Amino acid sequence: WGTTTPALITVLGSDFGLLRLPGMKSLLRTVLRQRRAILAPNADWMQPALEQAFGDLAEIRPIAFGVDDPWFDVVRIPPPDGTRHWLAVTRLTKNKIGDLFNWGDGLFGEQRQLHLFGPMQEQVDLPDWVIYHGSTHPAELLKTWFPQACGLITLSRHDEGRPQVILEAMAAGLPVLASDLPAHRDMVIHRQTGYLASTRDKLCEGLNWLGEPEHNQQTGQAARQWVRNSIGTWDDCAGRYAAAYRSLLEHRS
Repeated sequence: WGTTTPALITVLGSDFGLLRLPGMKSLLRTVLRQRRAILAPNADWMQPALEQAFGDLAEIRPIAFGVDDPWFDVVRIPPPDGTRHWLAVTRLTKNKIGDLFNWGDGLFGEQRQLHLFGPMQEQVDLPDWVIYHGSTHPAELLKTWFPQACGLITLSRHDEGRPQVILEAMAAGLPVLASDLPAHRDMVIHRQTGYLASTRDKLCEGLNWLGEPEHNQQTGQAARQWVRNSIGTWDDCAGRYAAAYRSLLEHRS
């Protein structure tokens, strides 16, 4: 407040959700009037609403985050016994879990398993058919779980922007089965790079469809190619940010 320093402001999904708070847009507009600014949502789906709210005061320039190179090198080797391992990698909160436990009841068992990874941040009751591993680390997912997984599943109702774990899974060639949120529709193309589910029946259909080896392989390959072409690595992301900073500084000088 009270300065004219140019600002590049990254907008994540949780930041975007704050715009629902009373007075937030007015306060931000007051600050943006004082400086040249670029609002940089990390996903394209936020751009129209940001243009409407702040486009007269700031440039809206989506800047996608990148993916570490090793994710693109994952070689998928399905378990020899035919077990389909579905992974859910998330902070455990009610909104992050969403409808997963309600809709998933009766759909998982010995041959189709649900492995849950992430810290317990709210008290969430875990069904007995969920295999909970607690917190994890990218190295464990990269070396142990992603190679043998059937896919990644998220039925989040959280204010998602562009979840990094989804990008990493797609880069690794894993199909993603996701709730039908704007953030998920932004990168999961239904039945091409993943599967979108808005009901329990759609979840069941998605699990069966992606359980077919041919569909699974084709979808995973398409997902990897989409991330490579549309997102790229963190070096690509750094280039996008450097260009935005140059734009701010050149305009200032």
